[in-house]
Amino acid sequence: MRTEWISQRRGEANVSQMHYARQGKITEEMHHVAKRENLSPELIRDEVARGRMIIPANINHPNLEPMAIGVASKCKVNANIGASPNSSNIDEEVDKLKLAVKYGADTVMDLSTGGGNLDEIRSAIIQASSVPIGTVPVYQTLESVHGNIENLTADDFLHVIEKHAQQGVDYQTIHAGLLIEYLPLVKDRITGIVSRGGGIIAKWMLHHHKQNPLYTHFDDIIEIFKKYDVSFSLGDSLRPGCTHDASDEAQLSELKTLGELTRRAWEHDVQVMVEGPGHVPMDQIEFNVKKQMEECSEAPFYVLGPLVTDIAPGYDHITSAIGAAMAGWYGTAMLCYVTPKEHLGLPDAEDVREGLIAYKIAAHAADMARHRQGARDRDNELSEARYNFDWNRQFDLSLDPDRAREYHDETLPADIYKTAEFCSMCGPKFCPMQTKVDAEALSELEKFLAQEEAVSQS
Repeated sequence: MRTEWISQRRGEANVSQMHYARQGKITEEMHHVAKRENLSPELIRDEVARGRMIIPANINHPNLEPMAIGVASKCKVNANIGASPNSSNIDEEVDKLKLAVKYGADTVMDLSTGGGNLDEIRSAIIQASSVPIGTVPVYQTLESVHGNIENLTADDFLHVIEKHAQQGVDYQTIHAGLLIEYLPLVKDRITGIVSRGGGIIAKWMLHHHKQNPLYTHFDDIIEIFKKYDVSFSLGDSLRPGCTHDASDEAQLSELKTLGELTRRAWEHDVQVMVEGPGHVPMDQIEFNVKKQMEECSEAPFYVLGPLVTDIAPGYDHITSAIGAAMAGWYGTAMLCYVTPKEHLGLPDAEDVREGLIAYKIAAHAADMARHRQGARDRDNELSEARYNFDWNRQFDLSLDPDRAREYHDETLPADIYKTAEFCSMCGPKFCPMQTKVDAEALSELEKFLAQEEAVSQS
């Protein structure tokens, strides 16, 4: 789709969507997003120009179908995949990617830390993906020095960041907001630093007693991102790892710095979204979303969860989907899914499915709560199909048609039951929706009630 569009821009100093939007231009990507979102191209351009919306679309990812992340667009869902030294390989990760896209992932992050050649894994994922791909380059930076954090240099970070950009990564998590002066603020936490990337940067600063190299070289990263139209996903290194640690001084101090970095990137027309917590009790979610909008000048907010309780290992796709739905309602632009394996192990294909469906539910519920145009249409269609006992239509309209059909067919598998006016819950005699009330019957009932009312008044 994008090959010809991209060829017209190659060689320009800044090829970001924000750069063109601020020049008043509506790119082909903006036009495509407008059609997908049922919004005007002018609105898309204006939202990108002011920084409230991003279109992550690296010029080296031509098979990408452009999409938007922002409060004016539908709430989006990201799925994390990635090989580890202990499990998975390149073929399994590509299969996970395809499964994630099948079940509705709007973007996919490759968080590979091992399991093969990381460049080859990333390249295969990008080539197979029609959705934006995000990465956390600090992981490969650490691998490049065989895990010896103290040996890392600023040039090591920049080298890997540019490599990812050259390969076609659409957005990168950059942990530039973790400053050395914030490290003492975690001393009263239960779980300390839970961000993998943040932990790497923290250990580097503790060893060298120097400021975060991603912060001191932030302008160098901006120059790289300009050339390829890579979007910043500013990492929340001090996100809370449990509800006890939520909304503390460490988290909010870093958030303030992320706001400063957002505006620095915008000075160069580079797109930004900001990552958020984590683990947050329900009564603090609204505060967290509004605080991010205030500190980061309404840059799109991208949250992991948040998990609203810490006591359900094995079910954290549920504890987090509760928080995700609330965060989306309050204005979060994209939700990063959590699978049942969170805190326990590397997700497999079924975990990807479970996590994604939970988050598609959360995102859709948020869109309905925000009264987005057309958000309720699918619900109404499915409800009509349910009332009319159109089982196949119900399956087709559901977020997971295969699972809906599977559960129905466990007890009533024969084709004849696809047109039956009952399910195995109520059986053929007790289904309340068999009580069809037609217009004529309602008219007669209204006449009767009117007569009764007249008699009562007399």
